[in-house]
Amino acid sequence: MIVIPAIDLKDGKCVRLFQGDMHRDTVYSDNPGAMALRWQGEGAERLHVVDLNGAFAGARVNQEAVEAILKAITIPVQLGGGIRDLHTIEALLKTGIFRVILGTIACRNPALVHEACRLFPGRISVGIDARGGKVAIQGWAEVTDMEAVALARRFEDAGVAEIIFTDIARDGALTGANLPATIHLAQTISIPVILSGGVAGIEDIEAAITHAGPFPSGGRISGVITGKAIYDGRLDFKAALLKVRQMQPKNETS
Repeated sequence: MIVIPAIDLKDGKCVRLFQGDMHRDTVYSDNPGAMALRWQGEGAERLHVVDLNGAFAGARVNQEAVEAILKAITIPVQLGGGIRDLHTIEALLKTGIFRVILGTIACRNPALVHEACRLFPGRISVGIDARGGKVAIQGWAEVTDMEAVALARRFEDAGVAEIIFTDIARDGALTGANLPATIHLAQTISIPVILSGGVAGIEDIEAAITHAGPFPSGGRISGVITGKAIYDGRLDFKAALLKVRQMQPKNETS
């Protein structure tokens, strides 16, 4: 299992939102490159980046900030937010993005996800953001009637690298991750699942590690994304990495 620090970009700055509300943001830095370098220096093996403006606009917005991040670090970067077509996916991968995260378009046009996975094997993840179990799209502004599990099942044979599952009600709230819902999703599908939203401290990391191995009837929790907890100092990122090394079975890989 891997612990992944998050950088959310709004107007070129590193922010954290409360439950996805663009009007309830906390700015942590106006230098995304420096922030990315910080997490790499603390031992991060991968970085999770979201273009928040892009998620609402349906197009890339924080391009300069993303480029600054890519120039500053050498670890893989996964990027989501406003990515809606194959041309954009290809362009991002050519810039050095390790993995592209498809969210809104995965709900609206699952066939595009299948085609992207065919064209760019191993480079496509699907972001499923849910409120009360229902998929939310367009920067979480619109809640659909689609169940999160039902959407994930559409990509079982597509070649999706990972599902990033976020409980919106917990995101940025520091109330603890929704482990039961994440476990249920991972047990239902064969695709590895990354837990996101609500991580409040080391106890959430410990709980996720216990479910990091392959499930008998499904996938596994392959990673945890943490944002506000590490920015506010409630979770020591280095301590989280150490906990993974201590608890994770030696024959398990991230």
